[in-house]
Amino acid sequence: MTTYRSRHALGGPLTPGRISELALPRTRLGRRGYRPEDVDALLHRLAYEVGERRRRLDLVEQENQRLKQALRTWQSRLGRRATR
Repeated sequence: MTTYRSRHALGGPLTPGRISELALPRTRLGRRGYRPEDVDALLHRLAYEVGERRRRLDLVEQENQRLKQALRTWQSRLGRRATR
């Protein structure tokens, strides 16, 4: 799997544990909340990684279907030989 690269995002692949433990830097004293650029960078990275995982899952599902069809074809040929 490719890893998202950004100067604002954490290094390495995201895992549920890393996301749960994530602490975004707070804004300076006198302001409330998180810095918008940090939140935007994290959301961008999460979107990228979720999309990448979806793409990889789609490829695995396609390969699974191909293998199932190949197995069915092989079993059919084997069954026809056994009945002769």
